[in-house]
Amino acid sequence: MLSAFASAFRTPELRKKIFFTLGILLVFRLGSTIPAPNVNMQALNACVADATTGSQAGLYSLINLFSGGALLHLTIFALGVMPYITSSIILQLLAVVIPRLEALRKEGAAGQAKITQYTRYLTLVLALLQATAFVTMARTGQLLQCRQPILYTQELFPLITMVLTMTAGTVVIMWLGELITDRGVGNGMSVLIFTQIAAQFPTGLWSIKESHQGATGWFLFLAIIAIGLLVMLGILFMEQGQRRVPVQYAKRMVGRRLVGGSTTYIPLKVNQSGVIPVIFASSILYLPILYATFRPESGTGQWIAANFHTNSWVYSTLQFLLIVGFCYFYVAITFNSEEVSDNMKKYGGFIPGIRAGKPTERYLTYVLNRLTAPGSLYLAIISMIPTLAFIAVGANQNFPFGGTSILIIVGVALDTVKRIESQLQQRNYEGFLR
Repeated sequence: MLSAFASAFRTPELRKKIFFTLGILLVFRLGSTIPAPNVNMQALNACVADATTGSQAGLYSLINLFSGGALLHLTIFALGVMPYITSSIILQLLAVVIPRLEALRKEGAAGQAKITQYTRYLTLVLALLQATAFVTMARTGQLLQCRQPILYTQELFPLITMVLTMTAGTVVIMWLGELITDRGVGNGMSVLIFTQIAAQFPTGLWSIKESHQGATGWFLFLAIIAIGLLVMLGILFMEQGQRRVPVQYAKRMVGRRLVGGSTTYIPLKVNQSGVIPVIFASSILYLPILYATFRPESGTGQWIAANFHTNSWVYSTLQFLLIVGFCYFYVAITFNSEEVSDNMKKYGGFIPGIRAGKPTERYLTYVLNRLTAPGSLYLAIISMIPTLAFIAVGANQNFPFGGTSILIIVGVALDTVKRIESQLQQRNYEGFLR
């Protein structure tokens, strides 16, 4: 990995892309620290400090996961990338049940451009709704459960200005992500998510050290870093694991040429669904937390606040079951065994020992189900690391190497390194003539 980055900086074109990406990330982090209009930062900082260290710290750590600290501080980029991620997931799921979207997905680049346009429109609508909800919660004092007024005024025009500012911030984030995808390195939205989560690492690690006095704090600090690196190594091993299903193509005449006769394989990953099931589960588990935030004085809201946090057995059990279920669901809708079997049959391909057609479809489904079982358990166990391993040291609320964050960080870093290496191979490839 280090040699790949060193070679990338020695390549002028790739070096420009890396510096361009770093510049966009700097703008992104700057926007995540600039407060929206009408926000009393002095009162807000005091309320954030009370909320993140009190009994409901687990709730606010979940709310703040994908915003890099921007949401609770009501910045212009407070909504982060979540409206875009949510709209992308919604359209991906709708493509299974709406024939028009399914047809667009099969049209190639033109259809994908149309789906991207629909995603932008839906992102704008979701951002407007979410900005309105959070500004309303800030006005009524429900956002941080703080008695101090965190807004200078509650008049209509300043509140509308805040909503429009946060919505415009989401649109700018979407544009920055597309700039990184087109002119930078890696997938833009994934890199922005990586930046938001990684921004919380130094604070989370240092808070663990500060929570214990003397040598104990430093020991826990270094031990958690070491364990976190080991967890990353395990995630890398599982993310790279795959089952290669061999496919052989028969020779056939195309025009006046004899083509085919080659042998290839279908790479089926152990974790075929990536981190999408974890994001799905986090989104579903966020709904009760949102209810408790809006209705803190109700009996249900008080029960959720007391029992629905990262170190409770209720939350952990629901999270485990939802991740396993969403793994099977997402793999079923993204990998179409029937379509893969038909394409293989159309081009004269077959799996050795398996007849073409329905037997191939059943075989692929069987292999995929066998792979999804360990993949779903792996995702569920990794997501529960703070509860399982670090509850003994009391660092589960601040631990940065846990669950969704570490999966996203490792996944995005691995994808970005692969993209850099592929571009390096394109520039350093030596043909027959030297």
